[in-house]
This record gives sequence, structure tokens and C-alpha cells, in this order.
Amino acid sequence: MSLTRRDFTRNSAITGAGVVLAGSAGVLGSAPNALASTEPETDREDATDDRGHGVGYGPLLPDPNGILALPAGFTYRVLTHSGRTKLESGEFTPSNHDGTAAFDGPRGTTLLVNNHELKGPRANWKYPVPLTEGLVYDPAAAGGCTVVEVRPGGKVAEWVGIAGTSTNCAGGRTPWGTWLTCEENSDKAGTNGMTKDHGYVFEVDPIDRRANRDPKPLKFFGRYDHEAVVIDPKRGHAYLTEDDDEPNGLFYRWTPPKGFEYGRGRFRALADDAGVLQAPKCFDSGGKFVDDLARATKIGTVYGVDWVDVPDRDARTTPVRKQFADDEVTRARKLEGMWWGDGGAYIVSSYAREESPAQHDGQVWFYDPKRRTLTLKVLLGVNPDPSKDGSLDGPDNITVSPYGGLILAEDGEGVQHLFGATDSGRTYPIARNELNIGTEDEPEYSEFAGVTFSPDGRTLFVGIQSPGVLLAITGPWKRQRR
Repeated sequence: MSLTRRDFTRNSAITGAGVVLAGSAGVLGSAPNALASTEPETDREDATDDRGHGVGYGPLLPDPNGILALPAGFTYRVLTHSGRTKLESGEFTPSNHDGTAAFDGPRGTTLLVNNHELKGPRANWKYPVPLTEGLVYDPAAAGGCTVVEVRPGGKVAEWVGIAGTSTNCAGGRTPWGTWLTCEENSDKAGTNGMTKDHGYVFEVDPIDRRANRDPKPLKFFGRYDHEAVVIDPKRGHAYLTEDDDEPNGLFYRWTPPKGFEYGRGRFRALADDAGVLQAPKCFDSGGKFVDDLARATKIGTVYGVDWVDVPDRDARTTPVRKQFADDEVTRARKLEGMWWGDGGAYIVSSYAREESPAQHDGQVWFYDPKRRTLTLKVLLGVNPDPSKDGSLDGPDNITVSPYGGLILAEDGEGVQHLFGATDSGRTYPIARNELNIGTEDEPEYSEFAGVTFSPDGRTLFVGIQSPGVLLAITGPWKRQRR
């Protein structure tokens, strides 16, 4: 069913009318280097809101151990470190940490499912995901997931959740307590040494190890360079992002077949062509088609969304994103992380450059499934000097904070941060990566990834992708004032 212009005009007036705090994130605004900032910003890292209250946790203090700069009162702990910590099998923790989610485990434990973004043949990597018997999809591929168990006394255990997948980037947790890991690579069998087709989503159960045996690709979600996925717990739709270009990738919606009931292991029973996979077609309040989300240069921009069926979701001859003419769908550059909250999906477009109609260094959109609208919540201007601390660019992984607003992981140039965005439109730093993987003369800092809170909200878990480190951050968390 198409969304009529009258419906959209009424909905956009409601959606863009004001700031309404709903759930844990609310409506977000601009950022310190935003294109649409409405007031002068302070240079202090601990900015204040309109009433003079502190926003954030203060300046970041250098780490004598050279790993993580944090505000005063915060500490971190290394849980896994590629090439140093070991799995239960005795093999080393794989490298290239990425998307992560946290779950309540048995006997007071916290279970983390941690993606490892390893592309191509196993021989290319010093620490690939071990080929654990029964958990392997393609023995030629280096990627996969590990499950990290954090016990109440502090002891950590780690084991393989799935192996033989490629470029496991982000993903998403399900309402029934499992993890959907996404392959950001669509090599076919016979390409780059692969023995099976890639570009799929797989389900990993953090609690029931037996459920992960004989991995099955969930082909009904499509075969393309997947980034992230979320599930609408009320309507049953899945939303997925694609990180690709030439042409730019798409944001997808999957509608389950009629009568399908979600639950552990039930995806396995679906046929490869189950449900309907669709791509978005957006239009503005005047009914004009919008070809690229980068055209939005103002916070609060609202687009209506129609959905167009994907002709061949398994991309047998043509990549999915190339099956549409440019006037049929709405694209975006670097569609990255997603997180479900406040009754909808928060979606990150990491940056846009010369290949886009307007340049930016990060957007966060909110898709409201009830109104079928996309609203621009966060917009970062182009960072003039990424090598200097202060400005923010290139958001990637995202999570909704139990203390209000969002937490975003930088994957840009130069200095890398974890930063928060409050519901009143301020950003603030939480951490800075100080693990230099370059040289003293030419320092290099890897992206943050896999940002997620523990189920009780007391610990923020985050990964440093290279060399592959999983960290637990604790401290005096507080609700950020509006």
C-alpha cells in the first residue's frame, strides 16, 4: 500500500513538530560540528545544556597504558585481545572485532556475541576464527563470531559461535535473545578461494551451543554486502542496511510470511524465498522523489517511505542494489549500524563525499514504522581536520543508551572516539582510542566497534577493531539532561 501525499503531509507535521522523549532515546538533535546547529557550541568537552547543567562526563584523561582515554571516575578492563587471550579450545582470540550484543546468561553471567570482520581466505589472517567442528559454513572463509562469557567474579571464557563466514561486520540482536550476524561481503563460490556463496545473514544463539551447529544462511534476507539488521518486535518486519557503492547501497525491509511466529530456531524452517524483501522509495512533503538521503541538510527533515519489491534477492546475475534504476529507489552512502528503540529503527549513514549530492560526516535517521517516515536526527558536518581531537566524524556502530540518547562509535579518519548524543541535541565524548597501531611519526588508530550496554546498564562494552580488543567500561553513568 502506498503512502498518499495527504497522509505523509499529516505525518510529517506530527513527526517534526517538537522534541518528545519516548523511551530511552527520544528525539535527537545536532552535534558540535553539525551542518544544522542552531546555536554556538562550546569548545569544552563537558558542554552544558540551556540551563547550565553538565552534559557528558568531562574531559578525557590520557591513559598511561595507551589503550583508552576516559573521563575521571571511569575505568576499563580488557576482556579479549587477539593473539593474547585464548578460547576454551586453546586457540587465540580471533582478530578484527566488530558488531556485538550483550545477553543475560545463566548463573548471573553476561554473554557477548562478538563479530570478527575477516574477509577472504583464511591464509590471509594470522588469527582467523577457528574451524570448530559442526560450526563451519565455508571452511575457506576466515570470519565468524565468538561468544564471550563474563562471570560475576570477573573470569572470562570464550568459544566459537559460528565459523567459515566472511567479513562479519555488524548485525543485530533479536527480541528472542539471539544474534543475527551479517556478512559484508558477497563473494560467490569460486571467487577469492571461497567454496560457498557469501553475502548472507546467520543466526547465532549465545546460550544454546547446539543450536549453532550446521550453520544455515538465512537467504530470505537477500544476498548482498550486509551491515546491520533489527527486528520490529510488534509488526515482525526486519530492517537491514547495505554498505556498498557504485551505486550506493540500500536500506531494506523484510516482511515475514503470513502466520509466521518468531522464536529461537524458527528462521531455519523458512524457505529461501520466504516473505517479501523490499527497498525504500522516499519523497518529501511536496511529494517529490528523493534519490539520496544525503540531500537532507537540516535536522528534522522528514521523508515519507514507500517500499518497492526486490526482483531477485539472491542476486544470481545482478547485485540487488543494481536491480533498480536510480529513479526507483532511495540510496545512501555508507549505510552502517542500526539499533531498535523508541518504536523504530535508528539508522546510520557514516559519511558522504563527492559521489553524493551533498557532503556530510555522518547522519543518524529514525525510521518510524507506524507513520512510515524517516526523520533526520543527527547530522555531522565535514570534519576539516580529523587528525585533531575534538571534532567528530564517521559514526558506524550505534546503540540506544539506558541513560538517554544514543552512543555512537567512530569509524572515521584520524582520532577515534566513542561519543554520546543526547535527546536535546548535544554530543559529548565518552572514550578516545589511544592504541596506536601505526608509528610515532605517523600514528594510526583503528575504529571503535560493537558498542553495547550490559543488560543491567552498568557496563558499556566496546571493541577496538584492530588488532582486536574487547573492553568493558564502568563508571559513574548518569542520565543526560535534556
